[in-house]
Amino acid sequence: MDVLRQRGDDHAESVAQAAPHVLNFEFDVVMDGRDLDRPVNYGLLRITPPDGVEVDAARRPFIVFDPRAGHGPGIGGMKHDSEIGVVLRAGHPCYFVGFLPQPVRGQTIEDVCRAEARFIAKVAELHPDADGKPALIGNCQAGWQIMMTAALNPDLPGPLVLAGAPLSYWNGVHGKNPLRYLGGLLGGTWLTALSGDLGNGIFDGANLVSNFESMNPANTWWKKEYRVYAQVDTEAQRFLEFEKWWGNPVLLNAPEMQYIADNLFVGNRLSSGSIHDSTGRRIDLRNVKSPIVVFCSWGDDITPPHQALGWVLDMYQDDEALAMSGQTIIYAMHETIGHLGIFVSATVANKEHEEFTSAMDLIDVLPPGLYEAVFLEKTPDTLNAALATGNYVMRFERRFLDDLRALGGNDAEDERRFAAVARVSDVNVGLYRTFVRPLLSAVVNDQSAEALRQMHPYRLRYRVYSSKNPFLHGIAGLADKVRAERKPAAPNNIFSAMQEAFSRQIAATLDQYRDVRDSAVERYFLNLYGSPVLQALVGLRADDQRVRQLGRDIARETVVASARAKLVETAAIGGKVEAIVRALLYIFRAPELRAADERAYATLRELRAHSHAGQLMSLTRFKEVVQQQAQILSWDEAAGFTALPALLPDDADEKADALNVVRQVAGAAGALSGEAAERMERVAMAFGAPAAAALNVAAAVAANPPGIGLDGQAAGKEKA
Repeated sequence: MDVLRQRGDDHAESVAQAAPHVLNFEFDVVMDGRDLDRPVNYGLLRITPPDGVEVDAARRPFIVFDPRAGHGPGIGGMKHDSEIGVVLRAGHPCYFVGFLPQPVRGQTIEDVCRAEARFIAKVAELHPDADGKPALIGNCQAGWQIMMTAALNPDLPGPLVLAGAPLSYWNGVHGKNPLRYLGGLLGGTWLTALSGDLGNGIFDGANLVSNFESMNPANTWWKKEYRVYAQVDTEAQRFLEFEKWWGNPVLLNAPEMQYIADNLFVGNRLSSGSIHDSTGRRIDLRNVKSPIVVFCSWGDDITPPHQALGWVLDMYQDDEALAMSGQTIIYAMHETIGHLGIFVSATVANKEHEEFTSAMDLIDVLPPGLYEAVFLEKTPDTLNAALATGNYVMRFERRFLDDLRALGGNDAEDERRFAAVARVSDVNVGLYRTFVRPLLSAVVNDQSAEALRQMHPYRLRYRVYSSKNPFLHGIAGLADKVRAERKPAAPNNIFSAMQEAFSRQIAATLDQYRDVRDSAVERYFLNLYGSPVLQALVGLRADDQRVRQLGRDIARETVVASARAKLVETAAIGGKVEAIVRALLYIFRAPELRAADERAYATLRELRAHSHAGQLMSLTRFKEVVQQQAQILSWDEAAGFTALPALLPDDADEKADALNVVRQVAGAAGALSGEAAERMERVAMAFGAPAAAALNVAAAVAANPPGIGLDGQAAGKEKA
């Protein structure tokens, strides 16, 4: 009872603050979004490194964007083992984009995108010597928000990390992912409009949080608080820290929430490229130039992998279209972690987020295509383990669209069902605005809206269990007395065992209720919106095989075809750097080597010193070279390889030096075999080496690595 009282008091304290947050780091305000031409309630903060942590201003800066999905800001930095903590420990400058609990009247989602673009530009301006554009980390709602920002401003950001971010809201499989049916169950988004009107133009984020909680009644109604009760000596502090964030819902402008519900939750228009900004520009995710890292989990019932990755299948008809677009997409799927664990779990922070941070430069130069991030734990037998930072070796293995299709998803009938929901929603919203809104507008005011928010059950439970409740006076004193005389029961106490068994039975019963409820909702949805009569009434034809397909863009295809012709024509133009990159990409196109290994990239860093001017090549320029050479080989591998000798200098020593770099990188992750070894031999011949020596030398390099460290300096080069 005293822990619940403290939770209520924490809630009251947070509500009284002008800018509540749960960041566990000191910070300085760099930009206040309320000062912009189109003011918003967002702000850009510079995170101050904690004692003992040093950052290098010349390294790539990171910006963590927190989700405005009902809760307040700070989840990306609640603990030192967090996204922010990982970035700082890696030596990178770190910034944070948070928000105030009250929106600026009149702000829109488009205004927020404009503000985020200003924030990214400001960070880049503060780090002019940084080797790479700012990397963005977007959690949940912030993930699709930064994707929209990047699509409208493709030249601004560096790599994007989308953690638990839904982008394809209709996607999923039968028997799972019940949240996607909610729009159909409610008849569309008219209830969103009603909630905004009852709030006098303000939508209460507590409604969103309540939806999340309803998905797992066993945890919401029993397990979370029982865990505190049963382990009050150790769980109280953890519970209070989390509830300080979970129990403080923020507000949104009603038009903001309506935009989200209409275009994303129900309309699913982001992944079909059918959203336009106020100037008429289409928000097309294919315009994003930066690499996109999608981190999702099978244990996430709010953003399952299908919704995190389905947009890729919506955007591209085949693998060639993805490669020709120049877009690099990487995904990683955790097996068990839940939605919130993606952001707050120390285990995830010290593995996935740490590895993504350390491998960001490699991510930034990956050739276009689809990859899966694989984490290999280091062992005493791991080859060249020192070349990989952390406790894992990170590999990006080439995948194809069929690999995403194999995860499951909607068929044509499901697509028509969800399209029917979107059209029913439009009808219901139109009827509501015509017949109900005028009546409400006459009786709703700021006072009634605030009273309604304060009576929301989500907020009420915090006030009931707080020091404001006179019936709880004295609880603190009694709890202190109990703490002083605490005598926990023995682990084998029979009553404790009975208590645990009873708790498990309650949780199991609630889980059964959830499963029955979700199954009934799914059957209702499939039967109702699968009705040919209903679909016909809302204007859907039964022979539509794909009711939402992005379709071909002739202008885009013309630009790509022109660039392709130009690249093929210039296949013989370049120098030693281009020759080395093309040779390596040619080798790694072998079926058994379709992966990028951070050990190989650690050796490849030396290549950036091989610029024509004898100075270190910038990461941006290096990325351009890699992508150009990858597209040459992708569009015409034979012609690209045939032109390879034309890129090499005439000097035999320089050719040998270039070939040595190729051998070191190609052998960094292990000896070559099969087609990869054959390609290495052909490259060696193209570089002027005797054919018989090529395989032997490559094998020798793998068995006796040259010892190129993370700073790119070669040791033992003569021995290699």
